[in-house]
Amino acid sequence: MNKVGPSTLSIQKSLMPLPPADRSALLQNPGFGRAFSDHMVTIRYTEGRGWHDGKVEARGALPLDPTTMVLHYAQEIFEGMKAYPQPDGGAALFRPEANARRFRKSAERLAMAPLPEELFLESVHALVSEDRDWIPQSEGSALYLRPFMIATEAALGVRPANEYLYCVFASPAGNYFKGGAAGVTLWVSENYIRAAPGGTGDAKCGGNYAASLAAQAEATREGCDQVVFLDAVERKWVEELGGMNIFFVFADGSVQTPPLTGTILPGITRDSLITLGRDLGLTVREEPYSIDQWKADAASGRLVEAFACGTAAVVTPIGKVKGRGFEAAIGDGGAGPVTTRLKSALLDIQNGRAEDKHGWIQRVF
Repeated sequence: MNKVGPSTLSIQKSLMPLPPADRSALLQNPGFGRAFSDHMVTIRYTEGRGWHDGKVEARGALPLDPTTMVLHYAQEIFEGMKAYPQPDGGAALFRPEANARRFRKSAERLAMAPLPEELFLESVHALVSEDRDWIPQSEGSALYLRPFMIATEAALGVRPANEYLYCVFASPAGNYFKGGAAGVTLWVSENYIRAAPGGTGDAKCGGNYAASLAAQAEATREGCDQVVFLDAVERKWVEELGGMNIFFVFADGSVQTPPLTGTILPGITRDSLITLGRDLGLTVREEPYSIDQWKADAASGRLVEAFACGTAAVVTPIGKVKGRGFEAAIGDGGAGPVTTRLKSALLDIQNGRAEDKHGWIQRVF
C-alpha cells in the first residue's frame, strides 16, 4: 500500500461550503456528474517558468479570454479516477500512478506541457483530503475525480500554446447507468469511427469524446444505451464503446478483449481486469474480434457474456447488440458468473475488502 507525502499546494478554504445537511442529502443518491464538492485544485504552467501557483481553492468559474487557445485548437486532456471509502473510515485511490502516467502521455500526444507525475498525485491526494466529507458511503459509490488540462494562452495561431491550466474537481458518484446490474444494449456504428491509426485514440482528450457524440445520439435514437465502434480501416474489428473498453466471455470460460493498437484507450480498469482474470485462473486473451464473429458467436451460444468497463461504469454487463438489420442477445441479458466474479474482485480491492496483492491501493487518509 503506497502513500504520497504532505502536500506542497497552498490551501485556500472555501468561504461558502455547502451546509452539511444539504451535502448529506446529495450523498444519499448522488447519481453521476450531478453534484460537485466544495474545492478544486489549480496549477498553472508558463513557458520558461514551468508549473507554478499550485493551490487548493474554492471550486468556481474559470475566466477565459475569447482568444484562449483551447477554444480554437482543442488542446485539452483529462482523466477519470475515484477515491473509495475504506472499512476503517479512510479513503484510498486505485492505481493513481497509472492515471498520472496516462495523463502525461496524453499531454505529450497533444503537444502540451507534461505535468510531472508526482505533482498529479499530490494534487488528487490534496483534494480528496480537503473534501473528505464528500465521499459517499453507500455500496457502489465513490468520490469521482476529474483532473484536466487546457491551453490558456490568449492568442491565435495553430501551434502549441505557451500557457496551460491544470485543474482537478470532485463529484460524488453512484451508478453510471440507471439500470444498475441490468445488461445495456449497444448500437454498432456504421457511419462513424472513433479513432484512426496515427490519431489520438489512445490519448484521453476531449476531441475523442466530441467525435463520438453523433454516433451516441444515433444509438439513443435506436433505443440503445451506448455505441460500439469498429476499426477505421476494414470496418470489421470491434474496438471500444464511446467511453469504455469491452470484454467477451465464451462458453469455454475464456475471456477476450481487443488488443491495444494505438486506436483504443488503454483503460486502467481494462488492464486491472486482465490481471484479476488471470489471478482467478481464467484464460484472458488480447486478440482482435470481428463484428461478424460476434454475431455468429451470439447466435451459436459460444458467446455467453460480454461487458463494458471503465472508471465511471466499473463493470457493466452487455445484454444485447444491435445494428442495421440485425439484433443479437448475449446470454440471459444480465451479468453472468464471470462478469460478476471479476466485478466483485475489482470492487473488493478498491473498497478495502480484499488483500491488495498488486500494490494498487494508495491511501489518502
